[in-house]
Amino acid sequence: MPLVGVPRLLRPWLREPGSLTARCLRHCRDFRVRLLRQESAVPLVEMGVEGRRCLPLREVLLECDGRPVVFAHSVLSAPHSGVLGRWFAGLGCRSLGSLLFTHPGFQRGPIEFLRLQQTHPLHRRLCHVLDEELPVLWARRSSHALKGGCVLVTEVFLVPGVLALSATQVSPLSAGMPPKPSRSESERAAVSMA
Repeated sequence: MPLVGVPRLLRPWLREPGSLTARCLRHCRDFRVRLLRQESAVPLVEMGVEGRRCLPLREVLLECDGRPVVFAHSVLSAPHSGVLGRWFAGLGCRSLGSLLFTHPGFQRGPIEFLRLQQTHPLHRRLCHVLDEELPVLWARRSSHALKGGCVLVTEVFLVPGVLALSATQVSPLSAGMPPKPSRSESERAAVSMA
């Protein structure tokens, strides 16, 4: 189903079935994960997490050649999530994708597309992080489960950064790119989220 109103060059990023880290590495030479926040906090109501309790959460910016491209907000489903919780806590400045798409035990849920208006808490959070006003943003989210633990990952795309990357391609050898995973995850229709 087409994503109405989404810039053409952004659509492959939204539909990427694998790791956005791997996709970034294919398009830049200097990839960095900027850790913004990692703590226990009450998740946003908009994240759809049941209950109002403190859960481990993490926010990062994926940067390519010095330009922010993706803002990622991740929340664990339980305060103590076994091995997943220990791995999550120890990521530091590594990408979560480096874990989710290399460990064979993870099971990914369907991808859901989101349109974030300026009133959405994640939109406001990103404006604060970047210290600038931003237009309506596109995002996607999906859950990744491992041995009873689950992490909900929301990835918000910064259109100028993505469009700049879409015009470049770096050789896999120079980027140290991991193999591209197969397209196996199902996708859900785009939804509008205020």
